[in-house]
Order: sequence, then C-alpha cells, then structure tokens
Amino acid sequence: MRFLHTADWHLGRVHHGVSLLEDQAHVLAEFVRIATDSRPDAILLAGDVYDRSVPPAEAVRLLDLVLEQLVLELGIPVVMIAGNHDGPDRIAFGSSLLQRAGLTVRGPVEPDAGPLVLRDEHGAVAIHALPYAEPAQVRHACGDDTVDSHAAALAAQLAAARARQPAGARAVVVAHAFVLGGAESESERPLAVGGSGAVGAAAFEGFDYVALGHLHRPQAVGAGAGPETWRDARIHYAGSLLKYSFSEADHAKSVNLVELDAAGRCAVERIPLVPRRDLRIVEGELDALISAAAADPGRDDYLLARLTDRGALLDAMGRLRAAYPNALAIERPVLAGDGSGRAAPDHRRLRVQDLFAGFHRDVTGLALDAPETAALERVLEGLEREARAR
Repeated sequence: MRFLHTADWHLGRVHHGVSLLEDQAHVLAEFVRIATDSRPDAILLAGDVYDRSVPPAEAVRLLDLVLEQLVLELGIPVVMIAGNHDGPDRIAFGSSLLQRAGLTVRGPVEPDAGPLVLRDEHGAVAIHALPYAEPAQVRHACGDDTVDSHAAALAAQLAAARARQPAGARAVVVAHAFVLGGAESESERPLAVGGSGAVGAAAFEGFDYVALGHLHRPQAVGAGAGPETWRDARIHYAGSLLKYSFSEADHAKSVNLVELDAAGRCAVERIPLVPRRDLRIVEGELDALISAAAADPGRDDYLLARLTDRGALLDAMGRLRAAYPNALAIERPVLAGDGSGRAAPDHRRLRVQDLFAGFHRDVTGLALDAPETAALERVLEGLEREARAR
C-alpha cells in the first residue's frame, strides 16, 4: 500500500509582514500533480493545516480547493488531523459528512473513534488519526486523571488506538508531536509553555509507519533513522510545505511517498517540493550584494541579508530591495558585540517568558524569582489554551 505523507502546511502564514498564500497555492498545485502521478492509496496530512486557530478566509478557500481536487477529482482518501496551530473544532466541522466522501478529519480527541481501514492485495491496513491535544483535553476525553504530560496524553491516545486495531491488520499512525531526537527550527511553536513537550519514540512501538507533523525539517527519528538507513525507518516527519523561517534556509522541502509491504516494512522516498520563490540567506557588503543581483537567477527570492559593512549605512533596506525586491530582513553581525552599537536581539526569536523577564528586569532592576516565574508560566498556559479554543 502506498501513502503520501505531508504535514505543516500552515495555510495563511505571514512571514516578515508578507503573506505566503500565493506561494502556498503554487506548491500545493505541485503537490496535487505529485498525487496525480503517484496515485497513492491515501494521503496523510499530519496537522498544522492552518497557521492559526482562526484562519483567514483565503486560506480556508485554498484548503477547500486542494481537498476537492484530491478527494473528489482524483478519488484519493485523505486523513487529516489538527495540529497545535489549528482550531480542533473548526477543522473538524462536517467531519461525519466529509468521511462519506473520502475525507477523514480528526479535530478534538475522540478516544472511541475507530481507524480508517483500507485494503490491498495483502490484506487490511488500519490508519489511526490522533490529533494534537493538550494533556488536560486528553485527560477529560479519556477520563484518565493520570494524564499530566504530553507523553502521557499521547500514550493514552495510542492505547486507545491499539485497543481498536483490527487483528492481523498492518497499523499506521498519523500524529502531531515533538519526538525526542528530532531537529527543531525557529518557526515551530513550542508544544508546552516552559518545557519541550517531548515524547519518546518508544511510545510508537508496534505501529508499522508513524506519519508525524510538527517539526519542519524532513527527518526520520527513532530506530533506523541514520543517514544511510532513514528510508527504511518507521517514524518520519514529512516536514513543512515551505521554508517558514531563515533557520530553515538549508532545508530541502519534500513530501514522503511511503510503500508498505505485506509484512509492514516501509520504504520511504522523499519527493522534492519546488517553491515559487526560495527563502535564503546572502552575506557580504551591501554594495557587493547589489552589484551581484543582476546576475543572480534568484533575485526574486525571499532574502535575509547579513551585511558585513562596518560603517554607517543609509537606507540599507531600500537600496537592497531595489536589487532584490523580496528582501525581508537585514542583519549586521559586526554590530552584535558588547559596545554601544550592539544590535538588539530579534524579538521574534525570544520566548514570551524571556521578553517579559527582560521587561521586568529593566523596570524593577530585579530578576524574576521562582514563584513569579511559575505564576507567569500559569498565565501563559491559560492564554495559550484560550487562543487554541478560539
């Protein structure tokens, strides 16, 4: 049986004030072409379909168009789960009706929901769709007061899946989690305030293929995830649809084509996704970068320019955008020392806790103590829960 595994579309994403919706539409058209050519038995979309819990209307329309092409026109079943960026109730609207057309959606946790069972010449394959959920949500849904962490929450969902696994069938899981050993990027929202929210790969023991979302670099984790053996590994992140931060400039974005044999062994192929515009970093003096732009085939790419100039620069971004119209940001590493000319850190790369702690220190002259830090964590956790519920 063959699957296309994808994740982390983040439809409606805005990067440095620029909407990426046209770029997402372009690469999703390519994804539909890949599905047309490969004709998988199912498509597994492992969460973070949208970039925020209340997505813009244009993002909803784009998802509607793509799912119509995949499910109705191509006739390929799609299994889609909510990630930590998605509003679970919104994404699951009409799920009972949609399942009849071939679209299986899991938003809120449903411990009693059975798997989607597909068949090939070797027998049945059960696909268990486990949406992202915070421990408190899983604790309530499963009626288990011992669920007090992300690891316990995932373990409870996996236990429910194992209880509903058909005898003799091969088993596939679609989940959204941070598995220990995975390589992170700056553009991923932490799953837990004040902690990693990480789970161990051993939690997925007994499942033949695990289709993960959350981490944006395509990668295998757990046993068999080495540089020469990842194609045969069981646990994979498909990675994000596009590069969503400059920390991902060296990523090669792709979608996983998974072949599951009669014994449940997998063979994974990464099919590249080619963006409308790349996102990359250039480095050098401003005048040299501007001079090189005319011969640069990627002058329309999204750029971060790391300028090595030591002197003052007048309207550096304006001059850079005259040569590279989609330049998004400038860094001055030579000004990052300890002098009065030190560049301020990029606030987008700091956690809310760190920003508040710095503000508190600047205003009061005192660092947050342990009880104050704990109180801040509780407030932020509450705000995060409210944001996801909206």
